[in-house]
Amino acid sequence: MEQAQRLLASVFGFDDFRPGQADIVQSVIDGKNTLAIMPTGGGKSLCYQLPALMGDGVTLVVSPLIALMRDQVRALKEAGVCAGALTSANTEDENDAVLSSLNAGELRLLYMAPERLASMGTLSMLRRSNIARIAVDEAHCVSQWGHDFRPDYLRIGELRQALNVPVAAFTATADAETRAEIVQRLFDGIAPETFLRGFDRPNIHLAFAVKDSPRQQILRFADARKGQSGIVYCGTRAKTETLSAALAEAGHTACSYHGGMDPEARRHVEERFAIEDGLIVVATVAFGMGVDKPDVRWVAHADLPKSIEAYYQEIGRAGRDGAPAETLTLFGPDDIRLRRTQIDESLAPPERRSADHARLNALLGLAEATGCRRVALLAYFGEQAEPCGKCDLCDSPPDLFDGTEAVRKALSAILRTGEYFGAGHLIDILTGQRTDKVLGRNHDQLPTFGVGTEFNRRQWQAVFRQMMGHDLVRPDPERHGALRMTEPARPILRGEASITLRKDTLKSERARPALRTLVSDEDAPLLSALKARRRAFAEEAALPAYMIFNDRTLIEMAETRPANMDAMARIGGVGAKKLERYGAAFLEIITGEMTGDMHPKRRKLAARGAGEIYDRLLAVQADLARGTDGGDKPLSCSSSVLAKLAEIRPDNLNTITRMLGDRRAERFGEAFLEVLLEAS
Repeated sequence: MEQAQRLLASVFGFDDFRPGQADIVQSVIDGKNTLAIMPTGGGKSLCYQLPALMGDGVTLVVSPLIALMRDQVRALKEAGVCAGALTSANTEDENDAVLSSLNAGELRLLYMAPERLASMGTLSMLRRSNIARIAVDEAHCVSQWGHDFRPDYLRIGELRQALNVPVAAFTATADAETRAEIVQRLFDGIAPETFLRGFDRPNIHLAFAVKDSPRQQILRFADARKGQSGIVYCGTRAKTETLSAALAEAGHTACSYHGGMDPEARRHVEERFAIEDGLIVVATVAFGMGVDKPDVRWVAHADLPKSIEAYYQEIGRAGRDGAPAETLTLFGPDDIRLRRTQIDESLAPPERRSADHARLNALLGLAEATGCRRVALLAYFGEQAEPCGKCDLCDSPPDLFDGTEAVRKALSAILRTGEYFGAGHLIDILTGQRTDKVLGRNHDQLPTFGVGTEFNRRQWQAVFRQMMGHDLVRPDPERHGALRMTEPARPILRGEASITLRKDTLKSERARPALRTLVSDEDAPLLSALKARRRAFAEEAALPAYMIFNDRTLIEMAETRPANMDAMARIGGVGAKKLERYGAAFLEIITGEMTGDMHPKRRKLAARGAGEIYDRLLAVQADLARGTDGGDKPLSCSSSVLAKLAEIRPDNLNTITRMLGDRRAERFGEAFLEVLLEAS
């Protein structure tokens, strides 16, 4: 892994792998079939991009969206990696250029959509191209139950066999059924090396709120984060347009995005979002998988997502650079009703719809959590965690009460009506409403009629919502949404167990979100100046700003304030190529001084952490150029030799002698060795 570690630093600008990445990279390098389930923003791309730079051959990347391929290729080229994509959106000249690089043996990564695998001549072209491995991005697309099923993904297994190369598949979907389908389709049912990485995204602040003037709630949330890139997810196309207009009227740069727009308009929004700082996209879930912008600072849901998996993937669009990011999810009775209807009206079999109701219940459990949200979220994915201290419930613990009596009343009403009715009718019974439906079924004669007058209708809705969140009741797909008790409810009904509920969600509260900043007040002006310089470079190169440096890198610059190029090289995200292109300009912003020209070899050494060693060797050489007494004939080593010494750092005199030759080793060898040993 030594070579991989060097490439990680010199090409990608990172000192260390993220948790779990190193093992996955090693598996891919070793040529093993690999399946990695990693959280959105967990660094999946690097796990196949880095191995592609090692050894011979081309890594074929099968990716679902042209926009995603285009962004990754541009980012790789910016880092000095030869990569290309063959897509229908390319011009003929662009595709010819990619094929030319491929034929010349220069290309390291070739991106293609799965549909292109079906085109005539693709297989023969790939057979001639020394393909070393296939990497499958968004691998859940192979599953018949996957989020974005694409039939041509099924050809990848055939392609693997035809080319006789290993496959590395990556997805953020943790569902066991989907994983089994991936193994069957891509790996012929033979289990690959499988990595299930932790799903914690500690940089993302989680928050939920009951809807109360939801448009104003979203506007307040956006106002507190003005100038930061964000996404607002809506349940309907119409709402994306009205809410984006409201945001624009409030002074934000905002636009809408949904599946009903023509492809050119959607592409225009995607390009704007990639390039512009501070743009808010108000979208349906159609704006999802293609979002690869690392510096999205916040995601809001104006409507409840369809499941906890969907929620996790959608909030995962925020903070992919690892810097702080925030979320807000609004929910209310209408959302739940809509999501239940969508499940019930699907063509899936009853057992599938029941499972979908359980997934929605899990999301409601997160929304109505009584303790740390991160603990609840990770528990769903089978992970244990300590309270994070950073979600809204850790920031401000909820007001709780013993809800055992209220829940027992509700469960009794469900049981006494034969588990054939939904929450609306049950609330009428509990609050003593003599509706036609109640009277027509003689439910006013039940012992539970009118026993719940301590709560109004809205409060009872909140109680039922929390009962669903605890998975005590589920809608029955075969009884048109009638609530059925689950096994965990029975001990409560029998008085053998108690339950705690949240009191705060039983009433409407207006809480303005607190303004959060990326850095301290002291560092904020410098961060703004660095962002301005980044924007100038980005506009000049017609690149998204994050491809110059992402927010996390600029935050580290602002907080650590590197004083020279060696210190700048140690900033996360500053690789050799970017140090050479942009280092001096950003250093000038930080120090307020012009940075002198630096020899290219010296700049590369700075990126590899060997610059200061080179300087010390140079100083020693200057001292000994005429010998220890200053009377000998001048002698020196070339810059290349000194650079090689600084990079390799030999730890014995024999190796130094082989590199310098006897004459120079006699004069400089022992002094150089002393410098190198001190640096080790």
